[in-house]
Amino acid sequence: MELVGVPEHLRVLAENVVAEAEKDPRVLAVVVGGSVASGTGDEYSDLDLVLVCTAEGQPECLAEAKEFAGRLGPLLASFTGEHVGEPRLLIALFGPPLVHVDLKFVTPDGYRDRVEDGLVLWQRDDTVERVRAESTAQWPQPDAQWIEDRFWVWVHYVAVKIARGELFEAIESLGAMRSISIAPLAGIGRTTRPAGVRRLETLAPELGPALRETVATADRADCLRALQATVDVYRTVRERSGVQVVRRTAAEEAAVDFLG
Repeated sequence: MELVGVPEHLRVLAENVVAEAEKDPRVLAVVVGGSVASGTGDEYSDLDLVLVCTAEGQPECLAEAKEFAGRLGPLLASFTGEHVGEPRLLIALFGPPLVHVDLKFVTPDGYRDRVEDGLVLWQRDDTVERVRAESTAQWPQPDAQWIEDRFWVWVHYVAVKIARGELFEAIESLGAMRSISIAPLAGIGRTTRPAGVRRLETLAPELGPALRETVATADRADCLRALQATVDVYRTVRERSGVQVVRRTAAEEAAVDFLG
């Protein structure tokens, strides 16, 4: 079996997934997504797979997901994806050599709600083509107003944690603010597939020095400095995004005043 475009370190596992799918009449197709599908895969890429199953067979396939993964290769650990809001997902680690594989088991109707079309590695029939003809893949896009409505509340929250000496909570929250507020705005016009701070170094390299200032150590003064830097970077990306929002000016002024 020749899987064109699949990086060498992922090929054996991809071939094994297809072989197992072919033997199971409940499985209709195997679709790969992520960097492999976009042609940007490298030696660090994961294997992101969607297994489209019959509506009747999908619950059983999902219940047997760990057994399915165990037949693919040396399975070291696996768990389902409730923590990311995706119970249909099995996250697995194989090796050595270590390979991360995501296996999502969906029905044809479930496949309609997708973030990307991906690349079909194998299919039993034309189910995937029919679903794609009737629906459109949509990658979640940032909502600048949603961010603005929350950002200044978060600034106050972190400032209070710093004042209390809850520094690790403050550090955790600063990271979340980079991922949830700054990165999405910085990526507008630069990527159609925003994913938190992933690849932010290459998407917005000019922000590198300023973003480094938003990283804090477990020191009260340093956390406060990083929070102020976070405010500065947010204001910068809000302006550069070109997206019009209703600014929460009163909250902004009050939160900045609270920082001192």
